[in-house]
Amino acid sequence: MSEQKKTNIILFSGDYDKAMAAYIIANGAAAYDHEVTIFHTFWGLNALRKDEAIKVDKNFIEKMFGKMMPRGANKMGISKMNFAGFGPKMIKDVMKKHNAMPLPDLIDMAQEQDVNLVACTMTMDLLGLQKEELLDEIEYAGVAAYLGDAEDGNVNLFI
Repeated sequence: MSEQKKTNIILFSGDYDKAMAAYIIANGAAAYDHEVTIFHTFWGLNALRKDEAIKVDKNFIEKMFGKMMPRGANKMGISKMNFAGFGPKMIKDVMKKHNAMPLPDLIDMAQEQDVNLVACTMTMDLLGLQKEELLDEIEYAGVAAYLGDAEDGNVNLFI
C-alpha cells in the first residue's frame, strides 16, 4: 500500500484567473486522492474573504486595506485585460457559456473534498484581516506550518 501523495499550493495572487487555476489544480489533486493544502497569503487571502461587510474594530490603515481589497472571490479582478472591471465580467460570461465552474463554486467543491484551506496569520496581521471576515471552516497558520507541509509534498506550486 502506497503512502497518500501530498499537493501544496501557495496562493499569493489575488487575480481571479490565477485563483481559479489554483482551485482547479487543488480539486483535481483531491479527486486523485492527494492530501491537498492551499496556503493563502497576501492578495490570495481575498479568495477567502466573505462577500458581506463584517463589522470589526480596525485602525485607519487596516480600514484602508479592507476598502482597497476585493471582498470575496467573485470580486477579484483578472491578471490580464482587467479593463477597469469589465474583463472579469467578460471571462465570467465566457465561462458560463462553456459550463465552467466559477471560483466561488470551486472553493465550495474544495471544502467538500476536504482540501485544507489555510489563511496566513502573519499576512492577516499585516493587512488587518480578522477571522470573522474570512470564510468559515478554514484553518489559520504561519509559514512554519506551510514549510512543514511542503517538506513532505509531492507537488508544491506557487501561484
